[in-house]
Amino acid sequence: MKPQLAKQPDNLARRDNLVDAEIDELPAPEPTRVGGRPALVYLGLCLVLIGLNLRTVFSSFSAVLPEIMSQAALPGWAVVVLTTVPVTLLGLFAPLAPVLARRFGAERVLLGAMAILTAGLLLRPVGPLHLPTLLAGTAACGAAIALCNVLLPGLVKRDFPHRLGLMGGLYTTAICASAALGAGFTYPVYAATGEWTQALWFWALPAAVVLFLFLPIAARQRAVRHQLVKDGVNVWRSPVAWQVTIFMVLQAMMSFSVFAWLAPILRERGVDGATAGLIVSVSIVLQMLGSLFAPALAARFRDQRAIATVVALMTGGGFALSIFGPLDLVWMWAGLLGLGQGSLTAVALTMIMLRTRDGHTAAHLSGMMQGVGYGLGSTGTLMVGQLHQATGSFTPAGILFLAVGLLAAVFGYRAGRNRFVED
Repeated sequence: MKPQLAKQPDNLARRDNLVDAEIDELPAPEPTRVGGRPALVYLGLCLVLIGLNLRTVFSSFSAVLPEIMSQAALPGWAVVVLTTVPVTLLGLFAPLAPVLARRFGAERVLLGAMAILTAGLLLRPVGPLHLPTLLAGTAACGAAIALCNVLLPGLVKRDFPHRLGLMGGLYTTAICASAALGAGFTYPVYAATGEWTQALWFWALPAAVVLFLFLPIAARQRAVRHQLVKDGVNVWRSPVAWQVTIFMVLQAMMSFSVFAWLAPILRERGVDGATAGLIVSVSIVLQMLGSLFAPALAARFRDQRAIATVVALMTGGGFALSIFGPLDLVWMWAGLLGLGQGSLTAVALTMIMLRTRDGHTAAHLSGMMQGVGYGLGSTGTLMVGQLHQATGSFTPAGILFLAVGLLAAVFGYRAGRNRFVED
């Protein structure tokens, strides 16, 4: 039996799932000023490389967390805060990105964000008192990544309208690859140097390289003052918008908990550091596969209830089995988690276009989802840390994420109905 094809908005039919956070501005932001085709290719490379730096801060810290805790003598509460703060700041700073872009231009804000990210990555391992610098550096990284998360999709959409599928795919793949690189290479750097500080400092290098590569592009842009013109429906009053947003909250709870805690979970189960990092890295690579195929599959159906339910259960089940399933099958559990998580994240983001009729409403829904989704989604990493600190085991966290996966399936089923925000 063939799936029933949905009548989706025109922007989805063009396979355009990138949201422009500056769509409500007048005059409309112009494409980035570049000097011809080679310069446009250079710009595209810079945007992809920025994406390649947006998740290393999460996965690199967890890859050497046992070494940091023992060598820096971190208290348990500090570990919980350090894994929670950057995700919380993704939500808190997301609304600030369009405001700054109206004043300074998106390119200059991105440049400033990359400078803050580089500084934060450099600051994290500074001694001899590691806790204050870890906290300050991690907070700076979270704020910088929030700005990039909001503004990058709009730049990709604005500057590459004729190559949107290619650039959108490269940009989203780069973000997943960023997490995989942080998980896979941090522990080998530690093993080679014997210093966890060197392992964390390593990730400031690619951020600094991108900062200097992007500098000439940002410097040549004209500063144009923009005004905000309200358009689109009030998403905060829409039951559909809240269903989609809660679905986003629940997927964020699981997604960032994977980045923060999967490697420590595996190491506590007896997996050595290098293998644990490799397992997490492979799981994240499988997330890329899920994120590539899930949006197209979701858009083929009249509604997304089935796919949202299935990938939510895959994610919650894969996470729980990674904690208390047979260790001999840990690669299978991590693979199930990776495919489920990548698909779940992609379906949640695709809902932005599937549940709105125009770009203005999509931008407002995206802002709501990022602010609430990341802000409340950080409670996942917080609860895992607190449960482990209270019980000395990750088993309660496995039970927690079975419940979160079930809740995500319920809200995914409701958000997946063929309705629109303004209905």
